[in-house]
Amino acid sequence: MFIGREKELKSLNNLYTSDKFEFAVIYGRRRVGKTALINEFIGDKKSIYFMGVESNAKQNLENFSKSIIEYNSGIVVDTSFQSFQAALEYVFELSKNERIILVIDEYPYVARSSKSLASTLQMLIDKYKDTSKMMLILCGSSMSYMEDNVLAYKAPLYGRRTAQMKILPFDFEETCRYFKNFSSEDKALIYGIVGGTPQYLLQMSDKLSVEDNIKNTYLNPVSFLFEEPTNLLKQEVREPAIYTAIITAIATGASRMSEISTKVGEDTNVCTSYIKNLMNLGIVQKETPYGEKNSRKTIYYIEDNMFRFWYRFVLDNNSVIMRGATDRVYKQRIEPYLSNYMGKVFEDICTQYLWKQLLEEKCPVEFNSLGRWWGNDPVEKKQTEIDFMGEQDKDTALFAECKWTNEKVDLGVLETLVKRSKLFSYTNIHYYLFSKSGFTKGCIDKAEEMGNVRLVCYGELVD
Repeated sequence: MFIGREKELKSLNNLYTSDKFEFAVIYGRRRVGKTALINEFIGDKKSIYFMGVESNAKQNLENFSKSIIEYNSGIVVDTSFQSFQAALEYVFELSKNERIILVIDEYPYVARSSKSLASTLQMLIDKYKDTSKMMLILCGSSMSYMEDNVLAYKAPLYGRRTAQMKILPFDFEETCRYFKNFSSEDKALIYGIVGGTPQYLLQMSDKLSVEDNIKNTYLNPVSFLFEEPTNLLKQEVREPAIYTAIITAIATGASRMSEISTKVGEDTNVCTSYIKNLMNLGIVQKETPYGEKNSRKTIYYIEDNMFRFWYRFVLDNNSVIMRGATDRVYKQRIEPYLSNYMGKVFEDICTQYLWKQLLEEKCPVEFNSLGRWWGNDPVEKKQTEIDFMGEQDKDTALFAECKWTNEKVDLGVLETLVKRSKLFSYTNIHYYLFSKSGFTKGCIDKAEEMGNVRLVCYGELVD
């Protein structure tokens, strides 16, 4: 089942219909659906699809040659071109008279085994770009390799591409399309558990409860997801043990660099380098109080929901899970903490909703960014925080509070948000309250009286 990616498909089809040489670079983390996107795009078009393997140049050249010859003759043969240059030149010649898509998937595997491939491609693109109707797609899962050796200024192929796409996990709205039978609340829980990565979503069944889905995957030693984070790190980084230690430290409460460094037992400079790589992979994110770009208050959190859930609930319980105590782990070590865990997920869902409102011109504040704020309240002389806020200009801003609880949000929550907004000097303020379970009459009446408050029930975020 293929869903979503409408913008990406539209962009690829626009390139395809140009009828001139095009070179698109598609990259993103493993499991995110790059190959599925490409297959959907090339399905009804003349194309040569080749996936590189983690082997030597000889094997990759043989496989590449088979893909080309099979396209041209319809026959699978063992004949091989003498070199990648000869193979690529043959395809460029074929595409002089007709539109052909050439896909090299997992390009990093091929390029690492054949050091001259990038320079060869550069030379052939420069030679044929004005006469060829080829649409070349290079795709890769190694984010660092694609960014450093394909997209970077010093890379041989720099300046040749006509488009690039970084494929990201689905947002909450797209994720909901996968599941027709889940309740609204369960859709949020599933998003919080696996995030929007298509391959992980495929492991979930909307014919089962959330509890059974967790038991069948994270708490099942033979499941794909049981060891997925460690397996993924082994493919992406050279020292997975240190990365695991850093992610574990963040997942268990260490958010500042000094705290992470202490828990891991490494110097802060060392941790900084590793965290930068985790940020490039989309696993960890850096956060500063809204409006403070270079703040000493910088903290780090796990951005990817699958990693966040796994390191929060699976890693420490690994031995118990291996002994088959599935029910005990879920009932005693996961279920009581799920509501608290979902707080951050709900904030993420609410920010996505506001961005959509902005793009549809339904938001009263035309913000440029949204972010959490925390700092000192000089009146009460204590630390305080705001779930997120967004500024339009020096006079106009919005402030929001999100509550993932079974109780209705009462007037006190609104009053607290109003009080905290007065720590800033905006004169035109709009408030948003998001609630999983609705609002009390007192809160609703006050919001109507104020006129600049929007109360959003969780159901509106799903519909």
